[in-house]
Amino acid sequence: MIPAPARQPAAPIRVMVVDDSAIVRGLIVRMLKSDPRIEVAWSCSNGEMAIVQAARNAVDVIILDIEMPVMDGLTALPRLQIVCSTARIIMASTLTQRNAAISMKALALGAADYIAKPTSDKLNANEDFRRELIAKVVALGQPRRSTPFDAAMRAPAKPQLVRIVPRRPRMIAIGSSTGGPQALLTLLGALPASVNCPIVIAQHMPATFTTVLAQHIERASGRPCREAVDGAPILPGTIWLAPGDFHFQVARQDQACLARLSQSPPENFCRPSVDPLMRSVAQVFGAESCAVMLTGMGSDGCAGARLMATAGATIIAQDEASSVVWGMPGAVANAGICSAILPLPQIAGHLAGLFEKNAS
Repeated sequence: MIPAPARQPAAPIRVMVVDDSAIVRGLIVRMLKSDPRIEVAWSCSNGEMAIVQAARNAVDVIILDIEMPVMDGLTALPRLQIVCSTARIIMASTLTQRNAAISMKALALGAADYIAKPTSDKLNANEDFRRELIAKVVALGQPRRSTPFDAAMRAPAKPQLVRIVPRRPRMIAIGSSTGGPQALLTLLGALPASVNCPIVIAQHMPATFTTVLAQHIERASGRPCREAVDGAPILPGTIWLAPGDFHFQVARQDQACLARLSQSPPENFCRPSVDPLMRSVAQVFGAESCAVMLTGMGSDGCAGARLMATAGATIIAQDEASSVVWGMPGAVANAGICSAILPLPQIAGHLAGLFEKNAS
């Protein structure tokens, strides 16, 4: 018997930091260096310098500021993708509606994710930013650094699908995170008119960004899409998105279904979190609901989806190959509660089938 090869220590994730502010650049570099899994390969102050260095130094992840002199981040993005095609790019911006719109455009052009930079009065005390930054760099950079042997060691058994009697959903709940905005636009833009129940979404995203995302979803889907408002009725044919920094749940009042918002503590380090939304859908709609878990890091939503599955709901997860990060959908898939694990382009058709087969 040939012994298995000794497992080698994982190579560090090589990161380039691009920001015109020396203070912010230094803060990000220090935060990244605090994690032994990460190596800061280079830092520079504008997009033009980043392109030159990316052509000379292989990196796994690029933190790319939006607003910079000489060459801004949006201009640099496609050029960086050419000279360093394997790098995953995280757009960094301050929380303004203009920057949120630019970040959405960057995601459409191939950026993997975005991060909201801390404001100047919180540069030295933003632990949440540090945690989010490192989590995103590791999630996006680590898989590309693993060897075939590492992949084989961590590969889970093929997820088991559950057989259920499919019902026509009275509500569809969607959870997403890293890679989620583009996945949402793809899925919701492909849904036929026959899928006419309310759709509620929890996407990990800060305030201001969710306002812009709702606008993009409305244009892509041709359906009304709004940030949820506390007490608002959730009606058929509408899409409601959890607003940044608020948990979103649904509640029954007499014969109506209403939105409920809260700023109770974050769950899974997130607010909005997917778990509260799916818990509430399980309570209100039970088997007459459907959960869809899209790309995202971590496992937020798995506990809520399990409650929906226990109630008899249909659970669908995006497959690994089409996910930017197979954390959230992978957790649901490996929990053994899914009736389908599908490539992103096939999910809309699968949902439509639930309505066509169960017409009423």
